[in-house]
Amino acid sequence: MQTVTLRKTLCSGLLVAALAANAFGQTVAREDSATTISRRTMLRILRAEDERRSDATLSALLSAPYPVVRKRAALALGRIGDERDLPALITGLKTDRDNDVRQMCAFAIGEIESPAGAEALIAVLANASQPAVIRARAIEASGKVGAVLLSNAASSGNQTAPPKVEDKTLAEIRLAILEALRFESKRATPDRASVRLGLTAALRVRPEAAGPVIVKFLNSSDPRIVADALNTMARLRLKDDNDQVRQLLNHSDAIVRANAARVIGAAEDKGAFDSVLARALTDNDLRVRVSAIRALGTLKDARAAEPLLARGSKLISDFRAEGRRKIATPTTQNELIEVAAALGRVAPALRELAQRPSEKAIVKLLIDVRALVNNSAPEVEIAFARLAPADYLTMHFHDQTFNPGETAIARARRVSSLAQGLGEIAALKPEKDPSRVNDVRSMAEVSLASWLCVFPESRTQKCLETLLLRQPETLRAYAAFKPNNLADVLRAQLRASDVILRATAADLLNDQPPSDANTQALIAALPRALRDRELNDAALSVLDALGKQKSATANGAIKTALDSEDHLVRRRAVALLKTNGVGDFASRLGTVKTRNTQPDYLRAIARIVKTVTATVVTSKGSFTIEFLPEAAPLTVDNYIQLARRGYFNGQTIPRVVPNFVVQAGDPRGDQNGGPGYQIRCEVNEAPFERGAVGMALSGKDTGGSQWFVTHSPQPHLDGGYTVFGRVVRGMDVIDNIARGDTIRRVIVNEK
Repeated sequence: MQTVTLRKTLCSGLLVAALAANAFGQTVAREDSATTISRRTMLRILRAEDERRSDATLSALLSAPYPVVRKRAALALGRIGDERDLPALITGLKTDRDNDVRQMCAFAIGEIESPAGAEALIAVLANASQPAVIRARAIEASGKVGAVLLSNAASSGNQTAPPKVEDKTLAEIRLAILEALRFESKRATPDRASVRLGLTAALRVRPEAAGPVIVKFLNSSDPRIVADALNTMARLRLKDDNDQVRQLLNHSDAIVRANAARVIGAAEDKGAFDSVLARALTDNDLRVRVSAIRALGTLKDARAAEPLLARGSKLISDFRAEGRRKIATPTTQNELIEVAAALGRVAPALRELAQRPSEKAIVKLLIDVRALVNNSAPEVEIAFARLAPADYLTMHFHDQTFNPGETAIARARRVSSLAQGLGEIAALKPEKDPSRVNDVRSMAEVSLASWLCVFPESRTQKCLETLLLRQPETLRAYAAFKPNNLADVLRAQLRASDVILRATAADLLNDQPPSDANTQALIAALPRALRDRELNDAALSVLDALGKQKSATANGAIKTALDSEDHLVRRRAVALLKTNGVGDFASRLGTVKTRNTQPDYLRAIARIVKTVTATVVTSKGSFTIEFLPEAAPLTVDNYIQLARRGYFNGQTIPRVVPNFVVQAGDPRGDQNGGPGYQIRCEVNEAPFERGAVGMALSGKDTGGSQWFVTHSPQPHLDGGYTVFGRVVRGMDVIDNIARGDTIRRVIVNEK
C-alpha cells in the first residue's frame, strides 16, 4: 500500500526553524513555503489538535497557498472531529489543485465519521477517472462512516421500523464499496492501496453478498492482497470458495497460510481438517501453527485429540528444559497455551465416541500446563473447567491459596484466571445429569460469592484477607451465574476502593433492568467517580448505566457531569443526554484541558527532524523502536517522557496474543492501568504492518501508557489506532515474548 507520510514535506523546513529559535518559542523569521511548514504554523496546528479545538484560523489553513500546509491542516481537522468542518473538507476533496491534499481531505472526512460526509465520498468512488490515491482514501473513509451507521442501526434494535435516512446512507455506502472493489478486480493492474483499503472497508460495513467480490482477490499475485482478502473473509466468517482457501494453506507466504487457516476455522470447513492439522504440527512459522491450532479447536474434530496431545507433551518437555536453563518464561508458553485451549474445545467430541482414555489424557495435560504457568492462563482454566468441571472445582479450592513469595501482580493474574475458569461453569447445561451439574454450578457460585464477601461473615477477618480476590473478573464470573442477589452485590461494589471494580459493577448494572434502587446507587456513586484522578473508567461506566435508567432523576445526575474537567466525561454526558431526548448540550463540550504547554509542543515539533529510537530491554532480550514523530508527535513525546522517568521499568507484560500483538505499559498488570491521564489520538495514514507500534485504547482519545507491537499485518486496525513507531531490530524477541515477561528498562536515543 502506498503509505503517505509527512517526513519529506516537513523535515527541511522544521530543521531551519529549530535552528533559528530556542525551545521556548522566540520569533522565527522563516515562514511557510512550497515545501516546508514553519514552526509557528505547526505550533498552532499541534495545540489545536491537542485541545480538540477547531476555529477559523485553523480551517483557514485549508486555503493556504502551499499544499504542504493545506494537507497538514486537513489532517488536523479530521483529528479534531468537529462536524462543522465537513463543508471545508468536502470542498477541499472536490476542488483542491493538489491530489495529496485531496486524499488527506478524504482521510479527514473519514475521521470525523459523520453521515454528512458520505455523499462526497460516494461521488469520488463513482468516478473511475479520479486519481487512485484519492479513490483509495475515499473508500477507506466510506468504511469508517459506514461502520458508525452500522453500529447505530444495531443499537436501535427496531427491525420493523421504516428505514431511516442513516440506514439508506449505509446501504449506499455498502454498494459503493463493493462496486469499487469490483472495479479493481476487473483491472489488469489493480491499485494496491484501493484494494487493501477497500477490503478493510468491506469488513467494517459488512455488506451482504460480499463473498463473491472478496474471493476474486485470492487470485492476486500480491501476497499482501491475498492475506488481506483472507483476513476480511475470516472476520466476516465467509464460506465462499473453500477449495481455493485450502490450497492457500500451502502458499509460500506465512501470513497467507496463517490467514487461510483462520478462514477455515471461521467457516468451520471440516473438509480441510487434514491440511490444517499438518500446518498445526509442522509449519515452521509460529504464527501459522497458532492459527491452525485455533482452527482445529473450532472444527472440534475428535481426530485432532491424539496429535495435539502429542504436540502438547513435546511442548511441555521443551518448557521444562527451558526452565532448567533459567528462562523465567519459556518461549514455548504461547504455543502450549494454544494447544491446551484447542484440546478443551476438541474434548467434547471424544465423549460422543466414548474415547474416555483420550479425555483423561487431556485432563492430565491441562493439569500439567496449569502447574507450569502457575494457573495464570485463563484459556487453560476455561478449557479445564469446560471439560471436567467437578475435577476443576476440587483443584480450584487448593489453587486459590496464596503463595507468600508471589508478587501482587502475579497473584492478581492467577486469581483473574481462576475466576474466569469458575465463570465458565455457569454455562454448563444439565442435560444428562442435572443434579450433578447443578451441584457443581452451585459450588462454583458459592466460591465466587465468598471471594466477593457476599455472605454475612463478610465483616470477619477471614473475608478481609480475601480482599485481593475482589477484582473485575471475579465480579463478571459471579454475574454469569445470574444469582438472585446480583443487583445487591453490584450496588455494593459501586463503593469499592478500586476504580476498575467500580467501573465493572456499573457495566454489569447496565445489563440489569432499570430500577429505583439501581438509579439511587448509581447517583450516589457518580460524585466519587467524577473525582477519580487516575482513571475515568468508573465515571464513564456509571454515566452509561445512568443513561440506561432513562428517568428524569438519572438524567439530572448525568447533567452534573457536564461540569467535569475531563473532556471524555463531558462528551459522554452530552451524548447520553441527546440520546435520552433531554436536549443538545454540545455547547458545554468546550476544549480539552491538556497537560501540555508550549515547551512540550516545541519539543515534539523539533523531534520531527531527528532519528529517535528506544531500545526496550526485556527478560527475553532487547528490541528497538524507531519512532514516527512526524505522524504522531505528541504520542511519541508522551512515550519518551514516560520512558525517561523509568515508568516502564520492571513492568510485567500482561497481554500476548500470538499472531496478533504484544501489549505492555500497564502498571497494574491487568490491562486496566495507566499513567493517571489520557492523551489524544493521533490517527494517521501509517499502516499496521508487522512490527508496528501502536497506542492501546478503550475508546477514542483514551490512550495513556499502554502500547502494543503487532506480530503480523493487522489491516483492520489501520486508521483506528495511532501508529507511532516501528520495531526496526529485534522482532525475534517480540515473537518470543510471553505473558509474564518483564520490561527491565527503556533507553531512548535522539540524534
